[in-house]
Amino acid sequence: MNHIDQFINYLQATKNLSEKTLSAYRSDLKLFLEFESDELNPDICAYVSHLHLDLKLKDTSIRRKIITLKNYYNYLADINIIHYSPFLKLKFRFKQERRLPKTLSIADVSKILACFETDPALLSPFAQKALIRDSALIDLLISTGIRIGEAAALTLNDIIATERTLLIHGKGRKQRLIYISSPVTWSRLSALIKERKKSDDGHLFVNRYGKPLTIHGIEDIYAKYIKKAKLTTKSTPHYLRHTFATNLLANGADLRSVQEILGHASVATTQIYTEVTTNRKKQVLKKFNYRNKL
Repeated sequence: MNHIDQFINYLQATKNLSEKTLSAYRSDLKLFLEFESDELNPDICAYVSHLHLDLKLKDTSIRRKIITLKNYYNYLADINIIHYSPFLKLKFRFKQERRLPKTLSIADVSKILACFETDPALLSPFAQKALIRDSALIDLLISTGIRIGEAAALTLNDIIATERTLLIHGKGRKQRLIYISSPVTWSRLSALIKERKKSDDGHLFVNRYGKPLTIHGIEDIYAKYIKKAKLTTKSTPHYLRHTFATNLLANGADLRSVQEILGHASVATTQIYTEVTTNRKKQVLKKFNYRNKL
């Protein structure tokens, strides 16, 4: 096993990173080793120049690749493959591009939700099961703003039915509780829970073969309903997370509560230590979640 494979395995075991993030790490390291033949004595500055001048990458892309390399060489130093990281004496400054999150309009969200207003009696047994799963999945993303990777990881044991609450396993092995404030969302989720309890598998969202849905599987389901809703705006499931957060803030929720609800690392160091109680998060969602009124 080479050093990169060891590093990726380490990240999988300790950091709880998504498939997408791990794939990005591997891609960044592969690109680096295509340029740098001496892995253990690299010329980092020459590589950064290559990214800038030859590949014409944006600062945001270069910054991410440098962060990947920094983590990689810190790991190699930790396991004594190298004496110290080459990044100890290096500092890079990159322009920070501010990109506003892309959202859907409430009208578009309503169109997506309307796709689930189908009479189950008109569907085949297979289509009925798919509708129960899909409506619960998409409505959950709309109503809570959780990441699709977090939705894919949900199990029946993560549901606290008496509290209408979910235990979310977020990035960096951080857990948080999310209250389902929308009665319709909870009703759809309850229907799926009832259906899933007939199975031995513990995952909440599964495919037709009973295997846990992957991130790509969720993206495909979302794409199907975007097409069915005839939306003109191209979007991904992550738009629902942005839409959720934007509407909470627009309706008066405070920034710190929203950060806690989303499971974000805080921008300001002091906000990292801000605790929002489960009850406070419930009240924020009851009062400000736009999904409650749809």
